[in-house]
Amino acid sequence: MDILVLEYPKCSTCKRALRWLDERGVAYTGRDIVTQNPTAEEVLTWQRASGLPMRRFFNTSGRLYRELGVKTRLDAGMTDEEAAALLATDGMLVKRPLLIVDGVPARPGFDEAAWSEALGLA
Repeated sequence: MDILVLEYPKCSTCKRALRWLDERGVAYTGRDIVTQNPTAEEVLTWQRASGLPMRRFFNTSGRLYRELGVKTRLDAGMTDEEAAALLATDGMLVKRPLLIVDGVPARPGFDEAAWSEALGLA
């Protein structure tokens, strides 16, 4: 199983999620979303594989999300391609942590039940 966790090292939820993985002996590769922001192609691939709406991949509580008026832009009909391109501009726009298992993301953010299911621990 190939496991990637996109995280922000200063985020308390990300720290808790990584600790949760460590406690269960799950081997993973961590990726700092600020220094190694996902590309638009990665975001589109993950969004399509997940079946979730693109808006679920945005960090809606972030300052940058509000400053850029992303909700208004999404509500006005931003395409998935446009949203992916926007997410690729700054890792702080990405909902974190984001668990990717064999190319398929679990629900963005840390949710023990969703992560357990995605990892086959449930």
